[in-house]
Amino acid sequence: MDTITHTLFGLTIYGSVDKRQDDIKTKRAMFVTAIAASQIPDIDVISQLWDTEGMYQLWHRGITHSLFLVPVWALLFFLLSMIYLKRKDWRFFYVSLLAVFIHNTSDLFNAWGTGYLEPFSSIRITFGTIPIVDLVIWFIIGVSFFSRRYWKYNRHQLYRLVWVLIILHVTVQSAQGFALYQKYKDDYDQIALSASFLPWHYSLIGKQDDTVVIKDVSLFTEPTLQYSLQSEEEADLNTLFSEVPEARTLYEWSPFVVIVDDDERLGIYDPRFYRNGQSFLFEYMEK
Repeated sequence: MDTITHTLFGLTIYGSVDKRQDDIKTKRAMFVTAIAASQIPDIDVISQLWDTEGMYQLWHRGITHSLFLVPVWALLFFLLSMIYLKRKDWRFFYVSLLAVFIHNTSDLFNAWGTGYLEPFSSIRITFGTIPIVDLVIWFIIGVSFFSRRYWKYNRHQLYRLVWVLIILHVTVQSAQGFALYQKYKDDYDQIALSASFLPWHYSLIGKQDDTVVIKDVSLFTEPTLQYSLQSEEEADLNTLFSEVPEARTLYEWSPFVVIVDDDERLGIYDPRFYRNGQSFLFEYMEK
């Protein structure tokens, strides 16, 4: 998910905690903890500072997003809360645990994917059923924020209801994506999904031999062809990989790629991010 969504998750986690018996210092510390823990896995962006081998594509959303690192991050924030508050409050551990778990798990549903099982597996897990910027999630949280004054019960119960609605949305959206994947998977050699900003709509990316098609699909409408792309499968990519190390990383990271080999360029791009005639994940060399 994007940074704004992770921040909204942190705010909603903070709102879900019953703080009626807490002093202002504890509330402030809880607020900072919920926001910071919701963001901490993305600390891997600093790896760009020392990346000289084009590995950032694999490092981002890698080990810092691992399921096995969730309790480590939570313990770190718990210790920081002990140092700051001078007392032992296990809620800081559980809030951090929940915040990091939600960050890492929610990122699984985007087309980008995560190294959720690192370091025990290098597989990038991606479902592609939720867009990186999910406007439905923003809408649910936004409505709850503006309806606080009309809520007649304890405030934390409102935000817990928000989480129920978010989970319901992700479940329905992902169930439809799974059904579409099962429906079309036998039509292609390779297939991937990328959720559209429009709810219940997805880009289906299918590769058959040297042809990649991108279709707009949903369970309730007929599929619409958006793009048909030709991949130069016979091209020799060794020179590209030696000259542009980021291309090798992209080749290993993506489920499949489209190969460009013409008079001007030799390169590869990830078709899941193909929009308006180009993919923003495109690594190439000039001839």
